[in-house]
Amino acid sequence: MERDLSRREFVKYCSVIAASLGFPLSWGAKIAHAIEKASKRPRVIWLHFAECTGDTESFLRAYRPSIAEIVLDIISLDYHETIMAPSGHSAHLSLKECIEQNRGQYLVIAEGAIPTKDNGVYLTIGNQTGLEIAKEVCSQAFAVLCVGTCSSFGGVQAMGPNPTQAKGVQEATGLPIEKFIYLPGCPHNVQNSVATIVHYLLFNKLPPLDHERRPLFAYGKKIHDHCPRRKHFEAGEFVEHFGDEGDRKKWCLYRMGCKGPSTFHNCPQVLWNDGTSWPVEAGHGCNGCSERNFWDSMSPFYERLPEHTPFGEVSANTMATVLGVATGVGIAAHSAISYAKGKVK
Repeated sequence: MERDLSRREFVKYCSVIAASLGFPLSWGAKIAHAIEKASKRPRVIWLHFAECTGDTESFLRAYRPSIAEIVLDIISLDYHETIMAPSGHSAHLSLKECIEQNRGQYLVIAEGAIPTKDNGVYLTIGNQTGLEIAKEVCSQAFAVLCVGTCSSFGGVQAMGPNPTQAKGVQEATGLPIEKFIYLPGCPHNVQNSVATIVHYLLFNKLPPLDHERRPLFAYGKKIHDHCPRRKHFEAGEFVEHFGDEGDRKKWCLYRMGCKGPSTFHNCPQVLWNDGTSWPVEAGHGCNGCSERNFWDSMSPFYERLPEHTPFGEVSANTMATVLGVATGVGIAAHSAISYAKGKVK
């Protein structure tokens, strides 16, 4: 280790990472051992494209581990335009040097979408377009970690009518999809990016992914599945207007446009701001920011999703019909089984 951090503190924040990955807290010691015994910290090049720097803001506000612990103990952050000392031509030389010295051995963390119209001229950094930089740097990385919805799927830059034809990094560059892993969110949660990197250190491979190439440990369950207001959804107890009685009682925000039933993310477990809270706990519905094209597919943000019907909204006649059909099916199934056993003559 390269900083004055007690063993107890180090194992403690490694236990937090273990929990993020879905491992027992006892794995904290194993993760600490893997980090300490790693031959060298992963070299990281952080690229900025068309974005608001929200994912960097999330990264800089990391907790358990802190940004200092991440940079000094877990990764070697060799290039990051927002926080590095060099600027201009000197920064560009630093990037070139890092690529040449670590070809095929560095991890790219990409933030922001890439405009592709007119050969990408709508995003220019120095004397190169963002598209040119992405192709050059990402093609020589061992993996590309797209943090935030913009670098993953295009985000707000790709929202219709999308005049610059902005796209996620993989779609824009056309590089092999196997090289990419997505951590969407607006912004992403730094606990998930750190856990992904630690998983690589621990097992020498990236974590299992879903069909959108998102880590299952972070995007394997719907927000609705772990929402503390789920019981009110089942009971048909909803906030009808912000500030009403249901709002004061923390009832379900589904009718206020909450997209939790259609969104995969671990916000209810990981939380934000040092584990303080998250949007639904604060009284605002989920807007589905970790899903592809959410700016278009999830809006209007304050209108309910049409495809989900809470138990409390099912009419008595509908329920009676459903129960009647279910009973009929049950009787038929029982008769068939009895016949097969020779009990029906």
